[in-house]
Amino acid sequence: MAQESPKNSAAEIPVTSNGQLEDSHEHSFNRDLKCSLPVGLGLSETRITSHGFDSTKEGIVEAGPFPGSSASPKSSVIAPSSAAASRLAGQGCDLIIPTGGRAPQKSGPVVLADEVKNPAMEKLELVRKWSLNTYKCTRQIISEKLGRGSRTVDLELEAQIDILRDNKKKYENILKLAQTLSTQLFQMVHTQRQLGDAFADLSLKSLELHEEFGYNADTQKLLAKNGETLLGAINFFIASVNTLVNKTIEDTLLTVKQYESARVEYDAYRTDLEELNLGPRDASTLPKIEQSQQLFQVHKEKYDKMRNDVSIKLKFLEENKVKVLHNQLVLFHNAIAAYFAGNQKQLEQTLKQFHIKLKTPGADAPSWLEEQ
Repeated sequence: MAQESPKNSAAEIPVTSNGQLEDSHEHSFNRDLKCSLPVGLGLSETRITSHGFDSTKEGIVEAGPFPGSSASPKSSVIAPSSAAASRLAGQGCDLIIPTGGRAPQKSGPVVLADEVKNPAMEKLELVRKWSLNTYKCTRQIISEKLGRGSRTVDLELEAQIDILRDNKKKYENILKLAQTLSTQLFQMVHTQRQLGDAFADLSLKSLELHEEFGYNADTQKLLAKNGETLLGAINFFIASVNTLVNKTIEDTLLTVKQYESARVEYDAYRTDLEELNLGPRDASTLPKIEQSQQLFQVHKEKYDKMRNDVSIKLKFLEENKVKVLHNQLVLFHNAIAAYFAGNQKQLEQTLKQFHIKLKTPGADAPSWLEEQ
């Protein structure tokens, strides 16, 4: 059994904060600590270091095997001592036992800046708003068709829109018939040209009927030429009416569709606001009423803006339509009348009046050199 080893010079003598020895407290501390140590571990194996208040580590107790001893270290437990505790408390020291592991890392809440936004959350919010708006508009449309909901109606504007849609159908019918006439006239002109070439060929080969075939050849060629002039006038008429119907009027009707969508949204949010106003008013419903009032005001401004845009476009469309159709109808009438009257000069004069240039047959065809 191991005996207590005498106190050697490795033990450090603690001092007070002013550098003087403290005899009474030192002896009592050593005595208490010696009594609390287990058998086999003496003061020679323990180094007690005391530092002043300026040190970060104010008291360290290190225990280890005696340098000259071959005995394996034994785990020891230091029993608490009231004297040691009072001494350390009086000096304001802390007992620090170093560990071999890493120092614990401090963790705290992560604060994100306001500018950093999650794209996925933004898309989710947009989808949520779109879904809510679609639901409200669909409910409003169904309630209107079932006769349960009310809708905002501008009688004067709605009448103008109905007239525009009806006129568009009629103009499309005129355009379709004019295209049919152009196709048939093109086939007739092509046939007349072929017939004229056939008469001319026979006039050269039949000496007895040379003059008769020649007259018919000249007549068919003249009709084909006048037909090409009339065909140019009709195609110009078709192009102008097509621009009016499929571009100008269609652009106005697109604005009308946007106006109708804004009207449905306005009525949907108006209905929601009316339902909330009819319900109870308390702390839970007042924020919803205020939010609904703001959304209603936003869609009301959008509806008023679109209604104003439609009114302006309808006004300009009417002026443009009268001007365009007046010129095209005069052109169509004069060209048809001159053609069937056989007045070639008047027919050509009509085309010059409207600055219509006829394409020479074969002008667009590439030369043999370009084809090589």
